[in-house]
Amino acid sequence: MSRICQISHKKANNACVISHSHIKTKKLQYINLQNKKIWSKTKSRWIKIRVSAKTLKMRHKINI
Repeated sequence: MSRICQISHKKANNACVISHSHIKTKKLQYINLQNKKIWSKTKSRWIKIRVSAKTLKMRHKINI
């Protein structure tokens, strides 16, 4: 399973770790994904989705 939010389609961000001697090493900053069961109004049943924590906080704004 890929590390992508199924609602907002957010994914990892490229970043650098900078040491004391200023040597840069590439790394990935992953999003905070959670497995949740959410009631679907259109299908009238529970669905399991992988959603980011930020999207969960905003779910009342985007009407999930």
